[in-house]
Amino acid sequence: MGIKVDIVTPEKMLFSGEVDMVTLPGANGQMGILRGHAPLLSTLDIGEIVLHRREGNEYIAVSGGVVEVRPDKVTILADVAESSEEIDEQRAQAALERARKLLAESPPPQRVPEIMASLRRSSLRLKVARRRAGRRTSAVPQFEGEGGGENH
Repeated sequence: MGIKVDIVTPEKMLFSGEVDMVTLPGANGQMGILRGHAPLLSTLDIGEIVLHRREGNEYIAVSGGVVEVRPDKVTILADVAESSEEIDEQRAQAALERARKLLAESPPPQRVPEIMASLRRSSLRLKVARRRAGRRTSAVPQFEGEGGGENH
């Protein structure tokens, strides 16, 4: 028996179903959630949600939000979230190039965090879109806070 997962954005219900496991980008690192997990409330970082199922994984790009974990259900209220099927790879690539260009132009210090967040979001969107196509994602740069992390 799996765990029920609901992923909701301000615009729509993105996903509702049962999965074997869900991994998500918590504010303090990557978390893996199985049925029976202790109750938890956490904020989400920019990162990838992976819905693990026997028939294959689904990938979702998320940019912030909160997650509530109960022993039998995970509810994710995402600020912004897109499934791999929704992401336009060309638009994501163009956004990545724009962010890189802005960063290379030595912007004022107060703009750097905004540009870095844009770089992280576009890099993530490209990574998730490429997972759908089954292509390698090693060409997409990883930024601080992405990948790795602890499993809880």
